[in-house]
Amino acid sequence: MKNLLVVEDDAVQQMSIRELIGNGDVNTTMVASGREALDALASQKFDCMVLDLGLPDMTGVELLEEIKKSADSRTIPVIIYTARDLLAGESDKLKGLAESIVIKDASSPGRLLDETTLLLHRNAARLPERQRRMLESYHQGVLENKKVLLVDDDIRNIFAMTSVLERFKMSVVSAENGKDAIEILVNSRDIDIVLMDIMLPMMDGYATTKAIREIAGFENLPIIAVTAKAMKGDREKCIAAGASDYLSKPVDTEQLRAILRLWLHR
Repeated sequence: MKNLLVVEDDAVQQMSIRELIGNGDVNTTMVASGREALDALASQKFDCMVLDLGLPDMTGVELLEEIKKSADSRTIPVIIYTARDLLAGESDKLKGLAESIVIKDASSPGRLLDETTLLLHRNAARLPERQRRMLESYHQGVLENKKVLLVDDDIRNIFAMTSVLERFKMSVVSAENGKDAIEILVNSRDIDIVLMDIMLPMMDGYATTKAIREIAGFENLPIIAVTAKAMKGDREKCIAAGASDYLSKPVDTEQLRAILRLWLHR
């Protein structure tokens, strides 16, 4: 169960966001002011926060600056969800304090669902049908002609995964070890996303991911870790090594499609 904090003083917007996100695997807490948000963060751990800038007691920037002062809450991912356009200076400041900024318009519900799904690490393939359809519409065509680097030492896995990815209309290159993967990335520079098997010979997926992150230009390259079995703590180890997200084998085709769409749209 993931915990989401929504800071929004409009009751209609609160209800709309709760309905959009759904409550199956997410526990959503609603607060209407900056003070209530700080109190909630002091008493409970949250995995993500959605923040409207128009609060009755303080500005969104002031609230974020207060949050960043606290060792317990400064790392919470924040999505700004606002109805007004931002001034140039304000936008630059907020980009340094939040993961993303979503301006409320006709397409914003799809983007807000997309951003929260990503930051809460929800399995998009298991969302209710309405939310799945909304994400599919929002991500329409995003996989086509994208280039994926598939890193796996088992040629059978490479053949099987390549077949699936090509059905998504993606271009696939492969490497059977970490050294070759890094060489391909450095020489081609046109890879859009990496599927990284963790159990690699000599240089495992953790070490390879860390090495890639140290190369200039690859700090934000989406790297999806793929492990042979889901073990407690695997996700945390993968993220700590620099992976963007995590899949366990056997890879579910729809979950793979969903996770690729989420990261490539971003």
